[in-house]
Amino acid sequence: MDRRRIGIAGTGSYLPERILTNFDLEKALDTSDQWIYQRTGVRERRIAAPDVNTSDLARGASLRAMEMAGISAKELDLIILATITPDTCCPSGANWLEAKLGAQRAVSFDVTAACCGFIFALSVAGQYLKTGTFKNALVVASEVMSRCQDWTDRENCILWGDGAGAVVLRAFDPSAGDPLSPGRKRETGEILSIHIHSDGANGENLLMPGGGSKTTPISHESVDKKLHTLKMIKANESVRVAVRRFAEAAEEAASFNGIKVSDARWIIPHQANIRILQQMAKRLSIPFEKVYLTIEKYGNISSATIPIALDEGVRNGSIHSGDHILLTGFGGGLTWASSLIRW
Repeated sequence: MDRRRIGIAGTGSYLPERILTNFDLEKALDTSDQWIYQRTGVRERRIAAPDVNTSDLARGASLRAMEMAGISAKELDLIILATITPDTCCPSGANWLEAKLGAQRAVSFDVTAACCGFIFALSVAGQYLKTGTFKNALVVASEVMSRCQDWTDRENCILWGDGAGAVVLRAFDPSAGDPLSPGRKRETGEILSIHIHSDGANGENLLMPGGGSKTTPISHESVDKKLHTLKMIKANESVRVAVRRFAEAAEEAASFNGIKVSDARWIIPHQANIRILQQMAKRLSIPFEKVYLTIEKYGNISSATIPIALDEGVRNGSIHSGDHILLTGFGGGLTWASSLIRW
């Protein structure tokens, strides 16, 4: 019987230095700090410098995760980057990251699953590790969302920020001890299960229309129509679907592992919108204090919000040995996903 399980040997995150506050947005938009905060829960977000790309943010998060895991770039076998804002469509963002890390022997590629990208990438990496194909995997989620916004759209652009989060994964046999951190007095996490779903029939509700073969080559017309910026169609309907899928995904992971959602020490959701997360908690009948939040200071960073919050919780002491951590997300595609981790 295959006893391989998947462990998180290290976490990392990286945020750009520039902070864009709601008060800054007041100068360019017909809006206010109060209006934005009440509707989204966001007070500020990080914005990447013009010469900083998605792979640069990913590199920063990766180095911190690798340092915690005690692993060098040359030991990486697999690099998966979850993103909807890669440096280039070809080559992949993961290819650029591989080169910047100097991970010469690693196989690298991107996973595109919008705000659920990190959990989807965990699932893909986990399969390679469980089969023994690879030993050490780096899973990163990195986004420069500020560059796919219509900054005149006050309903949408106020939500988004830039940043990256990463984890180093290793397969291990629990009967053989803990090879995740040999000789190191440090807690690690075990991924108990991962659950992923998609609904392509409703993908038009949250999309970036331009940039693909449908609008290639890019033209003055496509730019004038702002087809290369993120669109939220049927926003009210999307919110209702998001709340349901967030909750369903969380319940699926908990039920699969024989626990209740309320048994988890933390629910770490994709940081979509404070109102969505409040409704999710109500639907799950859990205290909102169990929901780990970063949206106020970082905004919505699509696929990167979950690993950034996970790393923050590990490093600030909010996550302790024995804690169950429940990840849940919903995003464009449509996609929804969850994972249960035991620390």
